[in-house]
Amino acid sequence: MGKTGVNMGLRAYGLAWKAVLPLLRFNGRLKDGWEQRTLDGGLPAPAHLWIQAASGGEAYLAWEILKHLRPPASASLRVLVTTNTLQGHQTLARAADEINGRKSGLAVQPWYFPFDDPGLMRRMVDRVRPELAVILETEIWPGFLSACKTGGVPVLLANGRMTTKSLAGYMSWPALFRELAPERIMAVSETDARRFGTLFGRDRVEVMPNIKFDRMGDAGPMTRASNPLKDIVAAEDDFVIFGSVRREELDAVTRLAAGLLSARPGTVLGLFPRHMHHLDLWRAAIDGAGLNWVLRSRLTGTAKPGTVILWDTFGELVPAYGLAKAAFVGGSLAPLGGQNFLEPLTSGVTPVTGPHWKNFSWMGREIIDSGLAVEAADWREALESLKKILEETPPREKVTAAAGQYIRDRRGGAEAVAKQVADFLNND
Repeated sequence: MGKTGVNMGLRAYGLAWKAVLPLLRFNGRLKDGWEQRTLDGGLPAPAHLWIQAASGGEAYLAWEILKHLRPPASASLRVLVTTNTLQGHQTLARAADEINGRKSGLAVQPWYFPFDDPGLMRRMVDRVRPELAVILETEIWPGFLSACKTGGVPVLLANGRMTTKSLAGYMSWPALFRELAPERIMAVSETDARRFGTLFGRDRVEVMPNIKFDRMGDAGPMTRASNPLKDIVAAEDDFVIFGSVRREELDAVTRLAAGLLSARPGTVLGLFPRHMHHLDLWRAAIDGAGLNWVLRSRLTGTAKPGTVILWDTFGELVPAYGLAKAAFVGGSLAPLGGQNFLEPLTSGVTPVTGPHWKNFSWMGREIIDSGLAVEAADWREALESLKKILEETPPREKVTAAAGQYIRDRRGGAEAVAKQVADFLNND
């Protein structure tokens, strides 16, 4: 496909947006910021820098970058930050409130990202006239990239991640994305860099530290005396957490629970469903396995050894990790991508995860290779790993210190992006 074919494709893309826009008005998730998404309510102020963060998670990454931006000594730096979701907009509004008036020379304006109709995007770029646009993670919008290309705006893709599935989708139209390629791509791993290189060309790609590490604090484990759950489990009892377990791994997790309590009948097991509306499924499964259980909301006093506590109250997983001697982190015995096993680690507990944790591959394979976390191929291996950890429980302070060092060694992503931004703006 030559340039003519690319232009024809973009025209067809624009016609598709015009057809679908009237229907999107009925989408409840898009009603917030509708006038900004369509530009019917006016346009934002011009800005030197435009940062696009898709939703809440990326908005926090944008916030970290904003903290590290260094405005020129003799001038101000105006930044437009956009997002697609209400949660993202609320996060960016808090970031703007923190920075505006408190960080000299930096002015931040939050806005909703317009719909990717090429005509809307051209209006937006013509109004904002940024010297640089930054997109975070995998925000590859043809209308936006085309408008930037037409307007002479360089694009930096930062904290870049790309799955095999996403790459396959983009490769259905490789000529278009090669034509609209960002000037620079900063990927969070060599694997992601290779995928971006396949799509856009390897000479544009480099590897950076993941900004998510910058967001992690250095808090140590909560002391037992200050833990709000300290009266639920006796200090001498083995307390094991099954954190954020998912319905799709119900059978495997139930077998794991039954095996653990059979091997170590004095264990207290805290089972935290990822989705509370599946609690009845977990109750039936635990019943069917012949295990004793009690709802967390009905528990009075200290749990008896050999009990499964079905956690039906919100917001208590992290303090529960602070009392646990071992933990299995769910969403990982079925191909669901896994759940966050840095939470138990920073609480001083060595986590066991199943083989499916690709959603957290940004942590690096070294977290497994170093022994900070344990990967099990199935529920049987997970059982053996939990038993081993209970037999030789590492000191909580040692685990926390090693986790903290792992995180600190991987920080610096926000600073690296801020430096690239400065290089682009200073070379303009």
